[in-house]
Amino acid sequence: MTKNMNRRTVLGAAVGAGIVSTLGGCSKTAENKGTTLKKYTNDDFYKDGKFDVAAGKAAYFELMKSLNCPIYPQLQEKGGTLEIWAADFGLGDFVNCGMGGVFWMDDQKNHYFSHEIYLLPGQMIPEHGHVAAEGKPAKMEGWMVRYGSCYNFGDGDKGSLPVAEGLKKHADKGLRLPESQKKFISSPKVEYLTLGQIRHLGKATRRHFLMGGPEGVIVNEAANIHVGAGLEFTNPGVKM
Repeated sequence: MTKNMNRRTVLGAAVGAGIVSTLGGCSKTAENKGTTLKKYTNDDFYKDGKFDVAAGKAAYFELMKSLNCPIYPQLQEKGGTLEIWAADFGLGDFVNCGMGGVFWMDDQKNHYFSHEIYLLPGQMIPEHGHVAAEGKPAKMEGWMVRYGSCYNFGDGDKGSLPVAEGLKKHADKGLRLPESQKKFISSPKVEYLTLGQIRHLGKATRRHFLMGGPEGVIVNEAANIHVGAGLEFTNPGVKM
């Protein structure tokens, strides 16, 4: 979802084939017993008007614990070899519009990557689309819900509803569009996805986004390699 070149800045190191061997050596995981996730506000994530990245990461670790998601040794908050990242896209509204994740694989040579997406309850990724750029095709992707649930906004699948109708149907689950993003959402349909459901982007260039469900979500994404120049956000205020 995020810009390819900026991922290296966020992670502070190149990720690629080495990750495959690192994951292959994982024989144990830290099991979680499940906790109650705190109801966050933006005050938890900003200091003097600046996004507190460390606070964002900590919230995603709490999300993993609340969803009984194993925290692999590589992802430990201290001493892990893979660093999760958190971003508010420069919008100053992390609780409603932000994203976290970790890149499991990023193979530039063979043109594929896989990463995990973390979204707090009701937190959305800014709407965006992918286009061909710098000699690489528009990014094509698919997602699987590993823990929790989410809303998939886009052109829709069989279970999708027009956005207005979907908002009414899922109002009891707390579904609402963030005030900061209402003017920048053009996706016509929405679908509620739960554990194990898989969806594919219908067409590489279609505008789309995911939003965390009532308990938040952890989603695995697989896609072809893309570049930052090929990522276009509907909201012109997004900064990476």
